[in-house]
Amino acid sequence: MSLTAALAYARHGIPVLPVHAPDPRGGCTCDRGASCDRPGKHPHLRHGLHEASTDPRLLELWWSRWPGANVGLRTGVAMDVADVDSAEGWHGLCHLLGGDFPAGPRVRTGGGGWHFWFRPMGYGNRVRLLPGLDWRGVGGYVVAPPSRHASGGDYRWVHRPSEPLPEGPAALRALIEGPPPLPGHRAIAHPTRYARAALAAEADRVARAPVGSRNDTLNRAAYSLGRFVGAGLLDLSETVRELEEAARFAGLGRAEIRATLRSGLTAGSHAPFDPSAGAPRRVA
Repeated sequence: MSLTAALAYARHGIPVLPVHAPDPRGGCTCDRGASCDRPGKHPHLRHGLHEASTDPRLLELWWSRWPGANVGLRTGVAMDVADVDSAEGWHGLCHLLGGDFPAGPRVRTGGGGWHFWFRPMGYGNRVRLLPGLDWRGVGGYVVAPPSRHASGGDYRWVHRPSEPLPEGPAALRALIEGPPPLPGHRAIAHPTRYARAALAAEADRVARAPVGSRNDTLNRAAYSLGRFVGAGLLDLSETVRELEEAARFAGLGRAEIRATLRSGLTAGSHAPFDPSAGAPRRVA
């Protein structure tokens, strides 16, 4: 069923990627299992959304390997998505849209939220655009029907896509656009390469951290790299492995390492890196 849906999305020009699914106990099919903080929501693929494809042969290969995978759709190509996860976010979006239900495709998420599809605007992700409302654009992805949520619910269509997709109103576009970038900021031309260089640099910084600053250095590195994980530019398992090895080399204990990585990576993943905003400043 998931493969059928994936092929249908691809036929409409939407790049697709296989996403880990929740296991029957509410954990995740990834290596972290019950300890995963994003069960059923992160990619199987090493390079995440940047490997998303519309090639049916590739999709068939992926789903033959992971037949139970959730379906992820790369945003910013064929559509952008307003991701509403609370009543507050719903009311905020409706206010921007003049008090009406958003026109166009609408998905009821497995967790009880909503996904509203719009014509691509060309902007990157915006986390907490309003309370309870995120924007998934260039450099983002969403989980799509008929995927399963860790709560046990399914993602399902309320209004299926049709052409053309609605344009976001001026008020919504202005909120997404935000203030103009600071002078000198340039978009990252090769986000995946940039992220992998950041992983190498942060791991080296952790490994060389002097006594007295090791845990703080690890926490900063975890947060910085968590932003790339949240954007699908780095694989979570690989990032954890690299930072664990560096922290052990620096002399930190296993329990301290795990607690710090969990905290830092989780916080960073909630503020995904936006390549269009230029190089981020490292957390002080």
